[in-house]
Amino acid sequence: MTVLSWLAVAVFLASYALIATEKVHRVAAALGGAGVMLLIHATGAESAFFSEHSGIDWNVIFLLTGMMIIVGVLKETGVFEYLAIWAAKRARGRPFRLMVLLVIITACASALLDNVTTVLLIAPVTFLVCERLAVPVVPFLIAEVMASNIGGAATLVGDPPNIIIASRGGLSFNDFLIHMAPMVIVLVAVFIGLCWLMFGRRFRYDAERAAEVMALREREAITDRRLLWQSLTVLALVMAAFVLHPVLHYEPSVVAVLGAGILVAATKVTTEQAITEVEWPTLVFFAGLFVMVGGLVETGVIGQLSTAAVQATGGRLETAALGLLGGSAVLSAVVDNIPYVATMSPIVAELVRAVGGDGPGQVLWWALAFGADLGGNATAVGAAANVVVLGIAARNGVPISFWHFTKYGLIVTVVTVGLVAPYLWVRYLM
Repeated sequence: MTVLSWLAVAVFLASYALIATEKVHRVAAALGGAGVMLLIHATGAESAFFSEHSGIDWNVIFLLTGMMIIVGVLKETGVFEYLAIWAAKRARGRPFRLMVLLVIITACASALLDNVTTVLLIAPVTFLVCERLAVPVVPFLIAEVMASNIGGAATLVGDPPNIIIASRGGLSFNDFLIHMAPMVIVLVAVFIGLCWLMFGRRFRYDAERAAEVMALREREAITDRRLLWQSLTVLALVMAAFVLHPVLHYEPSVVAVLGAGILVAATKVTTEQAITEVEWPTLVFFAGLFVMVGGLVETGVIGQLSTAAVQATGGRLETAALGLLGGSAVLSAVVDNIPYVATMSPIVAELVRAVGGDGPGQVLWWALAFGADLGGNATAVGAAANVVVLGIAARNGVPISFWHFTKYGLIVTVVTVGLVAPYLWVRYLM
């Protein structure tokens, strides 16, 4: 590697260390790292702001912005209070039953929506229901974001890296359903068991609080029925457009921004009210992170690491598939899985051709998808949904530290990736 490449690695590692140790605010660390990357010419304005492969992913930024606005308007209707009471009553006030219910809802929703949209919708419900039952909200938030990353792996639209993989590999929505969804169902079931081991035994059932919740009437929580129906109509159209992406060819970011604009224009909600719920620090953090990773892309660091990993397989399909699964999980834990997959997918495409084309070689795409999607659970910055939930938690006065999230994330990642390895071996490599 060149001197500039080593400098870029040093800047990234220093910024990552500041984020992990929380010596400075994560937004300051990301912006500072991005600034230094620009200062040393590891990347430039053209690459940082306009490059599809090494710049800020504006699709992610505007997808988040649009969905945050839609969720902010929905919040004005009281629907989250309604859902909180409904969920608590279905769980009969028992915390772990409630966690299982929310995990299943989150995983299923993430298969149809992208995982960021799902956590934006489920987080407000979680805060309200945990407040009602007087249980700590942090375990629920951590469980939900991990469920969203696992559930999102099931479909083409569930996780942004899957969209990149589908485009590069010529894979359809049904391909993901056939090859990814069956294992995802198993992983969700295993994850519920992990939730019991990590969180469930600590919960305490409060009979008095549960009785109070069971006596509530959820319909009374709705404060504006007209706005609710308007918001739900727009949200349904946005969800439908997400699912129909392969047919309509509208990017999720475009759909989200259009939905937000229509909702604000067609209702009595003011612009000021609409943007109140936008997590601006989270968006800025993403921008800084994208620029830092772009510096590694521009200097060839990520490309060299990926190429070296491919060469290490020696052309053996088994080694390539399992190495790609594990390597993707590790790298996606360190850098956001979106730019990682964007960088790695051309290399995987070449490797697929080298080992025999789309027939036997297609397992490499599933190894990349599983590794990137599940590896995103390992650390607080491994996936977009993680960063969004941490931002929401901090804004609501219950900050989740990098290491608090990561100590659970590493367990979940090791177990889930460990289960995928034999699945790939038995189904594709035997």
